[in-house]
Amino acid sequence: MLLVGGLGLRLREQMCAWLEICTMAVLQLLLPLMVCSVAASERPPQHLPACQVVQMDVFCSNLSLRSAPVDLPQGVRLLDLSRNQVQNLSQETLAYQSGFQHLNLHGNKIHFIQPGLFKDMTDLRVLDLSRNHLNVFAHSKINIGPLTAVESLDLSNNGLYTGMSDYFLADSPSLVDLSLNGNSITKIAHNTFSGSSSLRRIRLHNNVILEIEDGAFEVLDNLTELDLSKNSITCITNFNLCNLKVLNLSKNSVELFRSATTMVFSLTHLDLSENKMLYFPLLPRFNMIEHIDVSRNHLQTINVTGGLEKRTQVYFNHLKYLDMSYNQLKSIPESFFHCKDILEVLNVSNNCISSFSITNPGLLQMVKIINLSFNPLQSLTFGENTLPSLEKLFLQGNDLTTLEHGIFQRFPSIKHLHLQQNNLEVCSLKHEHQDCVSFSSIPNLQFLNLSENNLMILPANAFTNTSLKLLDLSLNPGLEMDKDSLSGLEHTLIHLLLKENNISSLNTDLSSLKSLKHIDLSTNQLTNIPVWSKDSSIESLNLQNNNLVTLKYSSMLALEHSLKTLYMGSNPLSCCSNLDFLQMVQRSAVVVPDIEMTTCIHKEYSEPVNIEKVTNEMCHISGSQNYVIVLVVIALVVMIVTALSVRFCQARKRKHIRSFNA
Repeated sequence: MLLVGGLGLRLREQMCAWLEICTMAVLQLLLPLMVCSVAASERPPQHLPACQVVQMDVFCSNLSLRSAPVDLPQGVRLLDLSRNQVQNLSQETLAYQSGFQHLNLHGNKIHFIQPGLFKDMTDLRVLDLSRNHLNVFAHSKINIGPLTAVESLDLSNNGLYTGMSDYFLADSPSLVDLSLNGNSITKIAHNTFSGSSSLRRIRLHNNVILEIEDGAFEVLDNLTELDLSKNSITCITNFNLCNLKVLNLSKNSVELFRSATTMVFSLTHLDLSENKMLYFPLLPRFNMIEHIDVSRNHLQTINVTGGLEKRTQVYFNHLKYLDMSYNQLKSIPESFFHCKDILEVLNVSNNCISSFSITNPGLLQMVKIINLSFNPLQSLTFGENTLPSLEKLFLQGNDLTTLEHGIFQRFPSIKHLHLQQNNLEVCSLKHEHQDCVSFSSIPNLQFLNLSENNLMILPANAFTNTSLKLLDLSLNPGLEMDKDSLSGLEHTLIHLLLKENNISSLNTDLSSLKSLKHIDLSTNQLTNIPVWSKDSSIESLNLQNNNLVTLKYSSMLALEHSLKTLYMGSNPLSCCSNLDFLQMVQRSAVVVPDIEMTTCIHKEYSEPVNIEKVTNEMCHISGSQNYVIVLVVIALVVMIVTALSVRFCQARKRKHIRSFNA
């Protein structure tokens, strides 16, 4: 019994010692973990490295997130979660924060919104939910409101159908700016915006709107901008939104626009472009309209509506911009411009107008731009003292062959004249007649385009007493320029275009044009380049597609200090004859945009050589071979002469010996 008891005591002592050792080992293992845990609990929360935090704004765009970071700093005012993978929008998704002022959730996959989520967001002003799947949420017929303080709401590109927007707008009393672009809405009901009575701007671009119920917008007393472009609206017969200032109905199928209201009319901008209108819109007699665009319609007359009822005069005392381009107008009588006293821009290009005239000095006193381009215009008349403010006149693409030779001198403010694609002849100072047009003594003229006019002769002093900065004479094949044709432009002309004129040589001295910086001589038959002096300021020179074989190095060297851009492609240049010039191009800062197509001809190569690859050695090899041949020939000649001389001397010596013996 004592042995058993002693043995048991020793076993218990060993067990205790073993347990003590195990306990210490466990403590040694746990202690570092406990320390790490405590340290981790005391460590401040970390932001996601990819998110950018600027003061109280957090930007986490395009990071494939499904929710906001859980460790968002408190008090975030702006949260950008655009272009991520958010599907369910809830308090958890937004890291249980509600103090946002600006929330951007554009470009996610949101198809569910937690009911009442925005109820406590009393500071939220801007909410962007565009390009999501909110049509799925709308099927639940649950309002997301209230949106107590939201002023700007973007619901564009969400696949919303008619009536679905009601669940987002039902309780939005502060909403000012609403975007519903790019959805599938076909009808605007009379109560669509009843819960958003503060709206000022509504964008409904690119839907399928066919119908607008009466009163749909009339409840919005503050509405000033309405965009209904790119829909399927066919007519507006009773437009009466008196407070609206901007209305965009472009890219619809509108055939008729009529407003019969007698109230004060605030509309300033009306865009009816790209519709099917046959008549000019009927607007209230008294209006504030400043901008009308009826381009790309089917207008055949400037009469309004085509109705049979007796009409009263409509006043356009505030109209500044009128665009009737791309229609089928055949004429515009002068009477149309009455009551348009401050019109500044008139665009009637791309119509069927054959004659246009302004003879009354009281009309269009403020007009700055008239665009009559691309009409079959044959007759153009402007009376004395008309159009005193005109700065730009576009007449390209017409059938003009004869104009009163001093017609443009009547415009004291004219700066731009676009006359390309006509058949006009330029008058000289000595021979002014009715079949040509004078371009001299127009002191403010700066830009003149006479390309594609079949010009044959450009007389001397054609542009004296002007301030031309740009002159385009391109695409007049066979044009002959007098040596003094550009006289008077020495200190003003900056751009000169002479491309595609079939010119073989230039008689005009371009070196006298001290201000000339850009010249285009491409696609001609030039065999020599113009002569320039070191005073030239040419920055851009286009010599493409000519017959240049050898360039005068001194002329090109004169441009080295100013030249920045040089076009040289499609010329039969000689590699070795232009070696100095090619080296100048290689070492200078001149940019040759067509360098890969710019080649030269070397007789030792079967294919043209790119000018970047031309070296001294390539040309010296040919020269050294010729030098060796010359040396060989000279050596042979010397040897022959020496041999003949020796024989001659020997013959004389023998003769001298014979005569001595005798």
